[in-house]
Amino acid sequence: MTSTQEMINRWRLILGSFSQDALEGMLVDGFAYGEIDELMDFLYGREYGDERGVRQEGEGSLDPSQLTVPEWIRKIRRMFPKEVVERLENEALDRYQLTDILTDKKVLESMQPNMNLLKNILALKNRMQGDVVDTAKRIVRQVVEELSKKLENDIRQSFSGRINRAASSTFRSSKNFDFKKTIRKNLKNYDTETKTMVLERIYFNQRIKRFNPWNIIICVDQSGSMMDSVIYSAIMASIFAKLPILKISLVIFDTEVVDLSGYVDDPVDVLMSVQLGGGTNIGKAMNYCEGLIETPLRTMMVVVSDLCDGAGHRPMYASAKRIIESGAKLFFLTGMDEQSQGMVDKNAAGVMASLGAKVASCTPGSLAGWIAESMK
Repeated sequence: MTSTQEMINRWRLILGSFSQDALEGMLVDGFAYGEIDELMDFLYGREYGDERGVRQEGEGSLDPSQLTVPEWIRKIRRMFPKEVVERLENEALDRYQLTDILTDKKVLESMQPNMNLLKNILALKNRMQGDVVDTAKRIVRQVVEELSKKLENDIRQSFSGRINRAASSTFRSSKNFDFKKTIRKNLKNYDTETKTMVLERIYFNQRIKRFNPWNIIICVDQSGSMMDSVIYSAIMASIFAKLPILKISLVIFDTEVVDLSGYVDDPVDVLMSVQLGGGTNIGKAMNYCEGLIETPLRTMMVVVSDLCDGAGHRPMYASAKRIIESGAKLFFLTGMDEQSQGMVDKNAAGVMASLGAKVASCTPGSLAGWIAESMK
């Protein structure tokens, strides 16, 4: 193919199928990028709505190609490098709302596990049923475990000690078998027909007994804008829970408060329990967490929220004042993700800082350093 012919083919790919008639005479050897054009048009043709024959319902098939979502995913994975595939999958979910991707088991299994897919699963998990839920949980666990491995190194360095590998998730011994927790965690797997319980995971007690531990209370706003922070908070809480010098409580809230401290060692259970969206009552959540304080001088409360309180700021300020005056340390994280970019009610943040609380956005690794430094 000559350079001129190659250039014309590229222009046809850029301009799309509407330019086919105008370029027909120039495409002497035919259009060389037909399959790429079909795959791109399947997704980006949605910009034109019904004008281009895009089906708005079902699996998102496109006339005349009749591509289905599973076929489209299979083909883009064959045609493009990994980075491009992830970009296209993210566009399909975020920009064009092809949420059927997450309610079809085969399609879900074919997708690349990553942070964006994790967030979409959490946002749409209530629409999933049957085997799709199990597939989604496997993906969530895979992504969470990858994130945890990256973060554990930073936490080890921050606390200059080793994570307690004898914790329930790693050290297995009949003497340490936690019967009650194993039953409680696996009740959801009870089969009423066969009257048997499938043990998805077995739990064991820790051998190392905590001696005068620091009490870390992590209180997380589960509103939709805080999704990244919710994910990292759950992961950080599970890693902190392995440290024998820390006792971890995990509370999530919107207008209601849910204590997930009993599930802190398994961030997947936590994430599959959150209900993203809804209102926000920070004061109510902080008031609940006050009741979890046992030894104020060895307690840190970390509130992860943008400080936009739908119930008004006065209860939140009053609770913050009581916590600080008790001798406990109070941190407000307006955002916790890898980019450390949080949106915040600046007036509320200023008031909290004036009361003696620390207010900041930070990466998960920075939070570990922050807590470790405050313990010295």
